[in-house]
Amino acid sequence: MNNPITISIVDDKAELCDRITAFLNAQPGFHCVSSYTSADDALQKLGRDRPDVVLMDINLGAGSSGIDCIVQLKEQLPAAQFLMLTVFEDTEKIFKALTSGASGYLLKRMPPAKLVEAIHEVMDGGSPMSAPIARKVVQLLNKIPSRGDAKVDLAARERELLDHLTAGRSYKQIADHMNITIHTVRTYIRRIYEKLHVQSRTEAVVKYLKQ
Repeated sequence: MNNPITISIVDDKAELCDRITAFLNAQPGFHCVSSYTSADDALQKLGRDRPDVVLMDINLGAGSSGIDCIVQLKEQLPAAQFLMLTVFEDTEKIFKALTSGASGYLLKRMPPAKLVEAIHEVMDGGSPMSAPIARKVVQLLNKIPSRGDAKVDLAARERELLDHLTAGRSYKQIADHMNITIHTVRTYIRRIYEKLHVQSRTEAVVKYLKQ
């Protein structure tokens, strides 16, 4: 298949890396280009691999955590999508991962088919999360107090788009719902970021919900 989605895996368990690699390589349109069992190896070599998607564990044994690793790798791979793939469900780690640049947060116990769906979703502009994680994110947002800032003057279509973002829809799904192109979706999002003074989807959604 032309232009498969390229994937790298960072997990300190070599056997698990091998299982995930074999599974994904058996799926149409996917190609695992590398796997690393330490943050140091990932930091040294992932820039060369240039994958579309990185599946990142949090606990990488000695050295940096997966969350710290993402912060540094984002500079090397600004176009890559980072998906946490971990056993940790505590709110602090979820928040740190998402604010450090992860586009989604998945639990290792999920069915393998869900991993395939998540990779497609993140490549389509979405932010996939395992259901228990999504619930925790909602609970976290509900606990964030409003700062009492003046309401930002958002146009009706901008608010409509933010409603779709809040619902977790991908850019393509938003384009279909609003009957516009993905290019127009991205134009709206740039304007929204400027008005809200934010730099990411997560920040935009949090600020919008707290208005």
